[in-house]
Amino acid sequence: MADRIEAWAQALLEIAQAEDHLSEVEDELFRFARIVEGNDELRMALSNPGQPADRRAAIVDELLENRSLQMTRAMAAFIVGAGRGHDLPAIVARFVELAAQSRQHEVAEVRSAVPLDDEQVQKLAQALGRATNKNIEVRVVVDPTLLGGIVATIGDTVIDGTVRHRLEQLKETL
Repeated sequence: MADRIEAWAQALLEIAQAEDHLSEVEDELFRFARIVEGNDELRMALSNPGQPADRRAAIVDELLENRSLQMTRAMAAFIVGAGRGHDLPAIVARFVELAAQSRQHEVAEVRSAVPLDDEQVQKLAQALGRATNKNIEVRVVVDPTLLGGIVATIGDTVIDGTVRHRLEQLKETL
């Protein structure tokens, strides 16, 4: 299974690099994969083997139309049409990691209660880079279930700066 995900991610990387659209495709696929992960109904529709492959691919195309590059839509539709819809989030996560590695960076997935502007993302990347001694690329996921603050995940490292976590620490201290 991991070999299959690796092969798909590597193929996506090579295509995006060859077409000189790596950063755009990376960002668009990352966002689409987060949407798929967060929507059970969509995830089931894209991974349903009873649904014809062309219909699953059409769903992807409809969702991404006018919101992404044709290349991004084609890649996502191909993955889903090939019956790998259930693996889409894992394939895209590995693709994002490979893309960052190709730039000698690591990816930090940051969950925030509110959207972050470019300046905040840049400062966060610098702070996480200092904390981990790595070159960090930040991918932001807005998570309204957080009360406030952020949770950053870099590989196996989790940095929890949420309000809830701070309150729990304060409670333990008292």
